[in-house]
Amino acid sequence: MKGNDTARAARVRRHTRVRKKVAGTPERPRLAVFRSLSHIYAQVIDDEKGHTVAAASSLDKTIKGGTGNKSASAKAVGTAVAQKAKDAGVTQVVFDRGGNRYHGRVKALADAAREAGLEF
Repeated sequence: MKGNDTARAARVRRHTRVRKKVAGTPERPRLAVFRSLSHIYAQVIDDEKGHTVAAASSLDKTIKGGTGNKSASAKAVGTAVAQKAKDAGVTQVVFDRGGNRYHGRVKALADAAREAGLEF
């Protein structure tokens, strides 16, 4: 367990470092990504008001039923959160990778959100 604890602590340290520079505004909210072992979650957050504008996760009923691997579900989450954000009137976001490397599922989600019309 000790190795897992140090990896988690390292991710939290990286996330804290990133959050010093990244903040969501009403004009350009923050697209925050959280990745667990099984699922991925994305939120578009206005940090000034403290409100979530749009959210999607791999646990949503429309996404959960899909077949495929975790990267495929991350792409579906990216497309879904981008569509919900556009419905709420958001076209530009600041990307918050949550301390994770920009690789694999996090990258797949970001690419799908860009393809669906969000500008980073």
